[in-house]
Amino acid sequence: MKTKRELLIVGDRVLIEPDEKVDKTNSGLFLPPTVKEKDKIMGGRIIKVGPGYPVNDPSSILEEPWKQGSYEQIKYIPLQAQEGDYAFFLKDVALEIEFEEKKYLIVPHSALVALIRTSIVEDEDDRRF
Repeated sequence: MKTKRELLIVGDRVLIEPDEKVDKTNSGLFLPPTVKEKDKIMGGRIIKVGPGYPVNDPSSILEEPWKQGSYEQIKYIPLQAQEGDYAFFLKDVALEIEFEEKKYLIVPHSALVALIRTSIVEDEDDRRF
């Protein structure tokens, strides 16, 4: 019998693979670890995204809370971040975990500062009629 492990991210959190390649400047100088520790912002690729912010279903507000099945399904407001985005986030609130021998960071969505989303755009010269 085989088992499969899956890492599920809950709520408004995102799983980020940290970018460890930022240890040198654009001119090629290597930065010592003490400089990296002072940084307040970090970057990395978003691997997984939680379902979002939980909200009450407005239709269940009118129903009695003791009624069977009134809380059948939780609804969520989705997060702006998506899998594959590159995120800049506040380093102080990131939680480091290790899953299947890889290091990841779990970051609340509110700690994300900026996202870079890459998309393919069709060039007008490439279109053929």
